[in-house]
This record gives sequence, C-alpha cells and structure tokens, in this order.
Amino acid sequence: MAILTQSGRTAIAQSVKNQVIHIAWGQGDEAWNELVSEDPSQTTLTNEVGRRVVDEVLFCVGDDEGELVTPTGRFSASEVPTNNLFIRTLYDFTDASEYTIRELGLFVGTQTAEKHPVGQKYFLPADIVDPGILLLLEHSVPLIRTPATRETFCFVVTF
Repeated sequence: MAILTQSGRTAIAQSVKNQVIHIAWGQGDEAWNELVSEDPSQTTLTNEVGRRVVDEVLFCVGDDEGELVTPTGRFSASEVPTNNLFIRTLYDFTDASEYTIRELGLFVGTQTAEKHPVGQKYFLPADIVDPGILLLLEHSVPLIRTPATRETFCFVVTF
C-alpha cells in the first residue's frame, strides 16, 4: 500500500503557498438553523458574496507558546517548509457588510476579470471568471456583518 509521506505533504504545502490564495465567504443556505456538516464533494460555496486575497501565508509548527493563534491551537512560524500553512486574512469594514456569513472557503487558482484596479484584493462574484479549486470548506454559526467591524480569519491547513 502506498502512503503520502511527510516530505510529500510538505511539497503539497509548498505548492499551495506559492499560489495566489483567496478566502471566500458565503451566506450558505438561509434554511440552515444549525450547523450543517461540510460536504467533501462540494466545489463551490452556497451563495458566495465575495472573496479576498489572503494577507499572510506562513509555514508553521504546533507550539503551545506560539505567537500564531487560531481556533484550533497555537503555532510558531517556521523558516523551514512544513506540511502546515498558517493563513491570515483581514477583511475590510465594507466587505459584505450587509450579509450574514455562514461559510468560508479557501481557493487556489481563482481567475479574476482582467480589468480591475491595481492592488484590488476583494472581489465580488461578478469579478470571478474561474473560481479555482476549493481546498478547504468551513460552515460556521451565522456571522452578521456590519460596516462597524473588520473580520479577521486565522487558521492552519495541514496537508
């Protein structure tokens, strides 16, 4: 039986780290009254409202005293490639400020329309030519957006 080795997992993490990564958020299904399990065959979000280019991608290792804090634990940045990627995105105050968010997705390979301002980091569904590949999907309790808050998402993806 063949296995995916630790060095193979690190190679996959390196490949992902070298790409432009977007975090998309969506309304999900308004009929969801409780958390609904993620479907591993899902390739898009349900009612996506926008996506943002991630701000930071770092190799990391688990560390109870680490400075990288996520809902799943603490980590320290690593100069040496690992199979863990710490990803942080800071949305703007006005990004999807009128929506309730119920799901997040991490995408690689997103193609945006060619005509957009230099430095634009947030894209509406109409700006997306090809959504790319959905690597990670998370359903969450409803997050009611307002223009008075700036949402930050930090998590680690382990390959």
